[in-house]
Amino acid sequence: MERIKTDVLVIGAGSGGLSVAAGAVQMGADVTLLEGDRMGGDCLNYGCVPSKTLIAAGKHAHAMTSGADYGITPVKPKIDYAAAKRRVHEVIETIAPIDSQERFERLGVRVIREYGRFVDRDTVETGEHRITARRIVVATGSSPLVPPIDGLEDVPYLTNETLFDLMEAPSHLVIVGGGPIGMEMAQAHVRLGCKVTVIEGARALGKDDPEMAEIVLRHLRAEGVDIVEGAQAKRVSGRAGAIVVHTDKGDHRCSHLLMAVGRRANIDRLDLDRAGIEHDRAIRVGPDLRTTNRRVYAVGDVAGGMQFTHVAGYHGSTVIRPILFGLPARVRTDHIPWVTYTDPELAQVGMTEAQARERHGKSLTVLQAGFDHNDRAVTEGRTDGRIKVMVVRGRPVGVSIAGPHAGELIGLWALLIAKRMKIGAVTSMVAPYPTLGEISKRVAGQYYTPRLFESDWVKRAVRLVQRRTR
Repeated sequence: MERIKTDVLVIGAGSGGLSVAAGAVQMGADVTLLEGDRMGGDCLNYGCVPSKTLIAAGKHAHAMTSGADYGITPVKPKIDYAAAKRRVHEVIETIAPIDSQERFERLGVRVIREYGRFVDRDTVETGEHRITARRIVVATGSSPLVPPIDGLEDVPYLTNETLFDLMEAPSHLVIVGGGPIGMEMAQAHVRLGCKVTVIEGARALGKDDPEMAEIVLRHLRAEGVDIVEGAQAKRVSGRAGAIVVHTDKGDHRCSHLLMAVGRRANIDRLDLDRAGIEHDRAIRVGPDLRTTNRRVYAVGDVAGGMQFTHVAGYHGSTVIRPILFGLPARVRTDHIPWVTYTDPELAQVGMTEAQARERHGKSLTVLQAGFDHNDRAVTEGRTDGRIKVMVVRGRPVGVSIAGPHAGELIGLWALLIAKRMKIGAVTSMVAPYPTLGEISKRVAGQYYTPRLFESDWVKRAVRLVQRRTR
């Protein structure tokens, strides 16, 4: 067995792990990276990249059916589902070199394509190597959570790790789980000619503002997605091509079943107890992402909390400071945006209205504006959307957007919250006309409307100035 001593050992080559490895090696550290599966992790191979590529295919198909209002005769698209999936894999292959073993080895990282497990507080062992490190970063990510539903183990089912290898279009896809993954894949598949039913035990898109979520769900239902809320999947029966999902609101027959009920941290292989690392469903970390073993940090999904690729990258860049320079670093979550890439999109940063009301009470001001008053949205016939901004003492503490390109619009607000800027920064911005970005300026202006246009003292001051300057 080869023995290796290294400054930084990174376990996991997803977004968080690769951020740490690239940053540390380019700053002069000796870095070793372990990855037992695919370089690039879940996002590249099973998550963000393939799902958004399939969503793009669905958008092209939908555009062919929805041009009547623009003088374009709708046509029924001829859909080649297998070709759409081949496109998914072509896109993965296009992006893969950025995350490849070859690229990281060129940077100077020692890459070992094996799984690792702790043998003590600073040592990790693989099949062929025993690695001792000054600092260790666990970035093993998460995997699809498959709940213990009676009969599920006896029928074939899909997860996000197997869906993109399916080359035959489902005649009827049942999705258990009405979160972002479930709703994105529901819309993509209904646009690609599949019958789709979503079964959700509580409320679909339940982590988002209900008013905003309803805008999205209304569009999905209009396109043909059958969304069954408040229905628990109790049992599964049948066989390949003829599966039945039994719920407390009735039975649902389908050709294919997709489980999309959440994620679980990948910690089973690690032998964390041997390293003195406390954990439950995920690794327990402090605000500096350090575990109960001071030599070990955890980043991304495996650290619990928000499970997004950009959060893993943020974590990775944060732990570089204490690992390489011994400087204090803390992560925060109030400025982290997230997006559900349905059409229309659903985006959030900071607190929802309900959360802000609970925390700030009467100090909260809620500003709202509809897309129907935005000229660019009107020209494109995309007026069913809304922006909601929660403001406390002049500073936004949360923003919810439902509408076209909501994921792009949320970036401005993420910046304001990250830098703790006041809402006046948006009102002083000059947005190009006509763009959807004017929506942000319009809603921000509402904060000053009662202070300027509805204030008696402002009106008296203006009249006084006008009399004196005649």
